[in-house]
Amino acid sequence: MRFSAIPTEQVRHYQAGGPDANGQVPERAVSDGGGNPCRHCLCMVPKGAAMLVLAHRPFPAPQPYAEIGPIFLCADPCEAGGGKALPESLASPDYIVRGYGMDNRIVYGTGGVVPTGAIPARALELLADPRVAFLHVRSARNTCFQCRIDG
Repeated sequence: MRFSAIPTEQVRHYQAGGPDANGQVPERAVSDGGGNPCRHCLCMVPKGAAMLVLAHRPFPAPQPYAEIGPIFLCADPCEAGGGKALPESLASPDYIVRGYGMDNRIVYGTGGVVPTGAIPARALELLADPRVAFLHVRSARNTCFQCRIDG
């Protein structure tokens, strides 16, 4: 099991001013340090640091299940985060964890709100289901994409 960030190539596109999933240039803002998780380094954007706010679709192509939502990124290049440990960016008490099939569509019955510390165990359980190709971790409050989990 591995927590995966948005691919670096996609992030560099956004950081260079390339259009987001809505065809708009990412907005520039300054982090207030109050919880702006970068979906690339999987750390919090530090207080006072420049960040991007943009619409992202964490799927290869539009389709009915390909949700688009707001995310934050460090405005300056950062290293891709990820690995086997819970990322620093997952600092809320709980998250939605949901499974997707090889067709990039929701596997019904897999989604639910999971306490943050229980995400690895739930992820292993879901990834053992042959219908599930990968997982998304999403905000339990706003449903924003946080990261992907691969088996």
